[in-house]
Amino acid sequence: MIASLAGTVEELGPEGAVIDVGGVGYLAFCSTRTIGRLPVAGSRARLLIETHVREDHIHLYGFIDTVERDWFRLLITVQGVGARLALALLSAVPPEHLGHAILAEDKASLARAEGVGPRLAARIVNELRDKIGGVGAAAASAPAVAAAPDGPAADAVSALVNLGYRRAEASTAVATAARRLGEAAAADALIRAGLQELAR
Repeated sequence: MIASLAGTVEELGPEGAVIDVGGVGYLAFCSTRTIGRLPVAGSRARLLIETHVREDHIHLYGFIDTVERDWFRLLITVQGVGARLALALLSAVPPEHLGHAILAEDKASLARAEGVGPRLAARIVNELRDKIGGVGAAAASAPAVAAAPDGPAADAVSALVNLGYRRAEASTAVATAARRLGEAAAADALIRAGLQELAR
């Protein structure tokens, strides 16, 4: 199983990149976001890889960072979303905005991806909304840090960090949201309000 490729960019195309590793060219299908962040042909580059093995082919899907790769893994858990469609979604809605679109139930943004209609956009929202809202639950087992938020606020910060935001900006957004919503606000409400703050 190939988990990453580090080598020379041999070719860039609309659907992916060929990375030369020790004289062997590997074709990795990528989102437009990843393609846009790769250096020009002849330069060194590294891609994180998801390997999909089927009876008739082996396909490599490449990602410039772990945030995009993790979103890809999450998207393909939705019924009707395959690897190519997940890349189309990541091309239409960058990972840093995808969580906000799902939590805000912004189906129109998701439907901008080629091959995603209103019904599939609604299914993506319905199937992933709760998974995204619960990503902060693991924070309860993390060691406490001095001056760090606790309770629902800590869960909300952890969720935003898992969505790809820096901890400092996530903490600021959640603190602002908490002041607006009040101390009794639940984690899900803080996550949504925090995303709104980050989108400004």
